[in-house]
Amino acid sequence: MADIDRTSFQGALGAFSEEAVRILRPGSTPVPRQSFDAVVRAVGGGEDAWGVVAVENTLAGAVAEAYDALEAGDVTVVGEVAIPIRHCLLGVAGSTVAGLREARSHPVALSQCKGFFARHPHVRAQAVYDTAGAAAEVAASGDKTVAAIASRRAGERYGLEVLQADLQDRDDNQTRFYLITRAATMPEPTAGPFKTACVSELEHRPGVLHKLLGVFAERGLDLSHVASRPAASPWTYRFILEFVHPTLAAGTEAIDAAKPLAARLKVLGTFPAWRAGTASPPA
Repeated sequence: MADIDRTSFQGALGAFSEEAVRILRPGSTPVPRQSFDAVVRAVGGGEDAWGVVAVENTLAGAVAEAYDALEAGDVTVVGEVAIPIRHCLLGVAGSTVAGLREARSHPVALSQCKGFFARHPHVRAQAVYDTAGAAAEVAASGDKTVAAIASRRAGERYGLEVLQADLQDRDDNQTRFYLITRAATMPEPTAGPFKTACVSELEHRPGVLHKLLGVFAERGLDLSHVASRPAASPWTYRFILEFVHPTLAAGTEAIDAAKPLAARLKVLGTFPAWRAGTASPPA
């Protein structure tokens, strides 16, 4: 049985995902995991009651690996939050920007700091599995020529100095996180507006995507997120759709109308839609 006080997240302690855990599940114990798949497996298998996964960034776009893991897993989305992401360049004592040869971070984080690397061509971007994990590696190495790009919290946790703050390309950089739990273990949310996330695989027929999107347009429902992913067969695709609806009945009606148009449609979850300044833990 899952420990109700444990919430899995991808990354190491000090990651931005840990901050999302503390917002979505206050008082829960954050449990670091190596990958999104590992988070989903831990929650779906009952090892942890909750999980938090990053699904979208305002600069880098959708986090494809997260959506793939959610679609394959036995979990459901029950909440979301978007938080500001402010990256710091972190190094061991005595490091300088001029003396660096490498900066390590998660690939999504690196893609949010392209301007820094353009201005400092002597610093090579090195992708690793996590932002805070990069900070831990740099601290352990003691190498003054290697830095990490991570949160200020990660720098404090691992004893690193802030060589430069606000590396992100835009000050309004944000990442959106889902709160997940084991499928079929939560009651329906009660406070709207609501959002439903689903993944749909379509047949190769003229106009089928147009018809699918028309289901939401005809009902005046806002498609807040649309993205495509490769499906199992070459040159076939799955579409990730998120739409906002005022009532639970409106969301159910739209899904029921969309299902006959799709070869396969999986609902990832229905949950209170996030609004600026709020989090949407399960109602």
